Amino acid sequence: MLLKEMIEDLSSLGCECKDEDKAKKLYESGQMEDLIKCLKKCRCTLMDEMHESQRKVDKIDLIIRSAEKEAVKNTGS
Repeated sequence: MLLKEMIEDLSSLGCECKDEDKAKKLYESGQMEDLIKCLKKCRCTLMDEMHESQRKVDKIDLIIRSAEKEAVKNTGS
């Protein structure tokens, strides 16, 4: 896949439309260093979102483990 096509697909990867538009403009104007900075910023935002999602999953896992322990305790009484 060509770089231009990949940039045009950034929103499907979870990047905001404004970031995709900015990346397109930077690419079209040949500002590759700024394009790379923009893409790294998008990546950082996605990583932050992933870490927040992981924290939520960890909390759900804790609730599940607590419920399982209580279920065992209640069936054992």
